[in-house]
Amino acid sequence: MLDGNEEPSKPNKAESPPQLKKSRTVITTATDDAGPTTPIFPGPLFPAVRRISTAVASRQWPPPDRRASNAPADHRDFSDRDWVFPSFVVPQNTSKRGKKLASSDSRTAAAHGKLVDPSHRIASQSPPAASVPKPEAERKKLKVVPSGAPASSSSELTRPSSRRPGELKRYLLLVVLTFTCILSVTYVFYLRQRVAQLEEWCTEKDIDSNSSFSLFLAEKNPLFFHFANAERRTVALYAVVIILTMPFVLYKHLDYLSQIRNLSKRMKSNNEEVPIKKRIAYMVDVCFSVYPYAKLLALLFATIFLIGFGGLALYAVNKNSFAEALWLSWTFVADSGNHADTEGLGPRIVSVSISSGGMLIFAMMLGLVSDAISEKVDSLRKGKSEVIEMNHILILGWSDKLGSLLKQLAIANKSVGGGVVVVLAERDKEEMELDIAKLEFDFMGTSVICRSGSPLILADLKKVSVSKARAIIVLASDENADQSDARALRVVLSLTGVKEGLRGHIVVEMSDLDNEPLVKLVGGELIETVVAHDVIGRLMIQCALQPGLAQIWEDILGFENAEFYIKRWPQLDGHRFENVLISFPDAIPCGIKVAADGGKIILNPDDNYVLKEGDEVLVIAEDDDTYAPCPCPEVCAGPCPKTVEPPKYPEKILFCGWRRDIDDMIMVLEAFLPPGSELWMFNEVPVIERDRKLTDGGLDVSRLENIKLVHKEGNAVIKRHLESLPLETFDSILILADESLEDSVVHSDSRSLATLLLIRDIQSKRLPDKDTKPTSLRLSAFSHSSWIREMQQASDKSIIISEILDSRTRNLVSVSRISDYVLSNELVSMALAMVAEDKQINRVLEELFAEQGNEMCIKPAELYLYDQEELCFYEIMLRGRQRQEIVIGYRLANTERAIINPSPKSERRKWSHDDVFVVISISE
Repeated sequence: MLDGNEEPSKPNKAESPPQLKKSRTVITTATDDAGPTTPIFPGPLFPAVRRISTAVASRQWPPPDRRASNAPADHRDFSDRDWVFPSFVVPQNTSKRGKKLASSDSRTAAAHGKLVDPSHRIASQSPPAASVPKPEAERKKLKVVPSGAPASSSSELTRPSSRRPGELKRYLLLVVLTFTCILSVTYVFYLRQRVAQLEEWCTEKDIDSNSSFSLFLAEKNPLFFHFANAERRTVALYAVVIILTMPFVLYKHLDYLSQIRNLSKRMKSNNEEVPIKKRIAYMVDVCFSVYPYAKLLALLFATIFLIGFGGLALYAVNKNSFAEALWLSWTFVADSGNHADTEGLGPRIVSVSISSGGMLIFAMMLGLVSDAISEKVDSLRKGKSEVIEMNHILILGWSDKLGSLLKQLAIANKSVGGGVVVVLAERDKEEMELDIAKLEFDFMGTSVICRSGSPLILADLKKVSVSKARAIIVLASDENADQSDARALRVVLSLTGVKEGLRGHIVVEMSDLDNEPLVKLVGGELIETVVAHDVIGRLMIQCALQPGLAQIWEDILGFENAEFYIKRWPQLDGHRFENVLISFPDAIPCGIKVAADGGKIILNPDDNYVLKEGDEVLVIAEDDDTYAPCPCPEVCAGPCPKTVEPPKYPEKILFCGWRRDIDDMIMVLEAFLPPGSELWMFNEVPVIERDRKLTDGGLDVSRLENIKLVHKEGNAVIKRHLESLPLETFDSILILADESLEDSVVHSDSRSLATLLLIRDIQSKRLPDKDTKPTSLRLSAFSHSSWIREMQQASDKSIIISEILDSRTRNLVSVSRISDYVLSNELVSMALAMVAEDKQINRVLEELFAEQGNEMCIKPAELYLYDQEELCFYEIMLRGRQRQEIVIGYRLANTERAIINPSPKSERRKWSHDDVFVVISISE
């Protein structure tokens, strides 16, 4: 025992502490006089463990501390108690010094290659008086509870490093033993083969005295005899065996190469390393995924390897030369049936193996070829191949107008034997081709090529040779106006980003007039815009004010009849426009493109304008190669009758339905109608919301001077709602394609047709009966139906313009002859096709559809001639010039269609006041 002031001295060898015979771990509990009570837990979750020896200690070791003798029994010194924390419990020492001591102690123990006992680690953190270490023998016999946290025990950190070299040695020894066994077996097989050869040689030939020396050397020094008479086949056999076994050995022990490398470099890293097997598998996967010819090269390498390895194996087991063995190996690979004539066990095994590999390679080759063909066919089917064309027309997008657009482009290319039209849309190529085939239209030599892709991706644009197209048409998508125009803007940005540049111009179909300036700003001079809703809205208003104008516009915009062309004629330089007007027997000049004014097109110029060098003539003709100037004929027109045009009276117009550009239509009516006119708006949009939409569109209702707005709310397909309107009092009724159904062509046309029939039925019962004299042509086909006759009589007294989206619905409306119609989608397609063929025509159309400037209208014959006067069309054209107008056609009283650009123009005939003329005149 020691004093409290003395430090404990180290025990001698004779005074070694008693050794524990057996140790076990139990859970200790606190005891008192009454017996066992609650367990003593050093922590809230883990109990303390106690080592109890089966042998009684002879004395206490180490001696107790005197300073703790007066302490209570339950509060013994740390060095005196026989329970410790388990190894998986982290010591409850939060001070930095305690952590440093614990880590330094662990490192010290690990450096000496010893396992740190938990009790010793905890004791090392106690005061110096209680930090006496356990003897070595006792520490070896103690059973330490394994730790759950790797960082809590230094023994867990040192164990892998001490175990890894032993494992590597065992694996290296296994590899050496494997190679030794393989070489031994191979050598035994070789020796047996040599013995058999020698026996055969000895039996076939006599051994004379000259060979005694060789036999003596063979008996005394077999190794010398072996190397002196070794053949190449033996080397080949060894090579075959090694090549066969090496892949399996490497695959088995491949992961240990990285560990050997790390040990050789003495690099210690705690990061988890990826095994070499996974790395190689990943590299092969990446190679096959990135490089398209990797599979083909791998198959080629496998074929060459099989031929070479098979030839080497055949050379080792056969008596043929190496070249002959290679040829046999190739025949076995190419045709698996060639090995049937092989004799001998070894050659048969090798030949069967080569033939099996050849069948596998042949199957892989068939799979690669099949995949390549399928991929090529699939790319062709899906439209992924590149289009190699020049001077073609490129259409970007897909909509309901595409059928009419393709038809017009085919008619336009008819004179040149056909052309090429390429369609790029985000649809499947087969679906696009199927929809185009459903049109049942003869394209007259024009080829339509479909490709699947996005116009927003430059790679897809290059795939359709966008830089070599002579015109690019961007169709509006089937979305709302803002989304469609936003997409068109992105497509224009993609087109302007083509590095090769664009050869042709871009025609963009817009949905909202307010978005047009932004697209023009981005595209610059290459952009020509056609605002579909604005064009149709203006055309419907013009047709409502002038019945029959829709058919005239349909003839002029389409390529089937007469259309606009601009061309330069040098022989007309120095001529006045009055003489130029009658210089074309197969065309009608209606404007001049002035070269001195930057190519500005002047419609209906003055008669005294003289054509200068570089000026071009705008005409209406059948085709661009069907007209040419001729000498001016002698024409005496005579004066026009002094008939004054009747004044404009206030009109009452009804709009059925709601369009998103209805505010622009109201502004056009404000410019065309005289003061005192009324516009009734009948739709399902609430009145309060109508005012908000009109205001958002830029319309100030308070500033309208000529028209008065009257709002009525109701459903246009419910007869009860329509009967509340004074339908018999309206001068014109416009049935609009409602905004809520404009995405569905069939539903929109069905609604328009139902509204038309209901209005005509109500009008036929309300309008007063008058003595109408319809032509026999109109009643001949409908003599069996009284309600059709009543509606036709109502159509003579009231004008109804229906907006039709589908051309198939046009047949129902035109055959019944109960209404005029505007085929909006087809007219927009015609305008797009015309601008695509010549972008200058867009300036002409913009002026003709505008409220100001020149317009196309229908005038009565009494303004130009007397009743039953006999004149030729040249004379009527010159009389029209007296009124500053250009007469481009006429419609006789007993016909239903107007004739534009009549021929021959010099033929004289009698005219009636019931006839009308189609003219281009300045709007009043």
